[in-house]
Amino acid sequence: MKFLTFRTEEGLKLGVKTEKGVLQVQKTVEELLADGERVLDEVSSYVRRTLESGNSDVFLNEEELSLGPCVPNPGKIICVGLNYRKHAEESNMPIPEYPILFNKFDNTVAAHGDIIDLPFNSEQVDYEAELVIVIGKTAKRVPKEEALNYVFGYCAVNDLSARDLQFRTNQWLLGKCCDGFSPLGPYLVTSDEVGNPNDLGIRSYVNGEIRQNSNTADMVFYCDELVSYISQFMTLQPGDIILTGTPEGVIFGYPKEEQVWLKDGDEVTIEIDKLGGLTNRMKQEV
Repeated sequence: MKFLTFRTEEGLKLGVKTEKGVLQVQKTVEELLADGERVLDEVSSYVRRTLESGNSDVFLNEEELSLGPCVPNPGKIICVGLNYRKHAEESNMPIPEYPILFNKFDNTVAAHGDIIDLPFNSEQVDYEAELVIVIGKTAKRVPKEEALNYVFGYCAVNDLSARDLQFRTNQWLLGKCCDGFSPLGPYLVTSDEVGNPNDLGIRSYVNGEIRQNSNTADMVFYCDELVSYISQFMTLQPGDIILTGTPEGVIFGYPKEEQVWLKDGDEVTIEIDKLGGLTNRMKQEV
């Protein structure tokens, strides 16, 4: 199933994308992730009954909705650096021996369609198309062979990065944690619908021009390896998310004379097979 959130006067509501439109369900994303199998069964039955009823009035037009982040309140936001071979090569950095982990915070969370501020104190903001793993079960020291059983689903993210701030010191956090730097969505797609997460086309576009065009098969550490590895050191809880790295084609990887950083008015779209397209427009902060 494809889940989304949308904004209303009463706050964010949860919906399911169907062939007839968006069907609102009386659950929250937090309830969905905390009790996945039971809630999924309830939602699946409700969607089926509603579709069979022939009542089209209950379906909402997605184009008329203001979408929220598909995971509005993630717990831990864990990121993986240099996790695509060709991206490591374009960055002139060695292929990692172990996953390079860093974190973001919830101030970075934004939604499909949101305007993203380019910080007033950065001149080198870059895009990064990434696959996100959304944890659905408590995972501690899980073997790689079982790791994907702890995943509820997947979504897309633009892991925006202010490169001049990122490389100001040896710690990357400053350039990764600006407000709105992790738009998530448009959909949270369940694991069964995605299938193999390491066989998905992944692309980014700036103003309609394709910049990244790769496949999640190019990851250094696959999704099952990442969940297993991280769970050896910290307990993963439902609602935690893992940003799995970006492929080649980011601005940082261009020759310096060809680097044109994101600017006011630029529109960036992240596309991942089976997960839809995530689009945001940039606005220069003053």
